[in-house]
Amino acid sequence: MVKIRLRRCGRPKNPFYRIVVCDSTKKRDGAVVATLGHYNPKLEKNKITVNGEKYNYWLKCGAQPTEIVARLVKKSLSAA
Repeated sequence: MVKIRLRRCGRPKNPFYRIVVCDSTKKRDGAVVATLGHYNPKLEKNKITVNGEKYNYWLKCGAQPTEIVARLVKKSLSAA
């Protein structure tokens, strides 16, 4: 199964996440099929960036977003 989830990047105690498409059996920071955007929880403004076209394409292909990613994307696309 293909999942849309967060991949952690950044330095210790300064996280930065990428919204990625990957196989559900892979590790959190394992191989990635596609990168859809990024999320920076440390910033107040513009902390979520998502490519809506790619996101919708992967949903149509059967990818399942995690709960957190679905909430972040909904928040991002409603603000735009």
